[in-house]
Amino acid sequence: MSLFVAKHQHSAEVCPAKDPEMGAMLLEHLSDESAARQGISIHGEAVIEGQHTLYLIAEAPDRAALEGFLAPFAMAGAVEVLEANPCSTVVDRARC
Repeated sequence: MSLFVAKHQHSAEVCPAKDPEMGAMLLEHLSDESAARQGISIHGEAVIEGQHTLYLIAEAPDRAALEGFLAPFAMAGAVEVLEANPCSTVVDRARC
């Protein structure tokens, strides 16, 4: 499993939270159980207030697996998946 930080951003006009059914579906999709079925472990998620931007920290088998898992979010806007490491890994190898 590899660590990733994902960013999803959409415009206010297509905000999924405005649609109760879409919002509920996305919350269910982000549940631990749903993610685990696809081999993904979500460590944290947060939406930046007023910016229509979601950040997600997750472990996945590879980038493609996480991108596939986040496909429902891509329907509303951009999704970017970045490889990441815990701070301890960066310190242990003495470089970012």
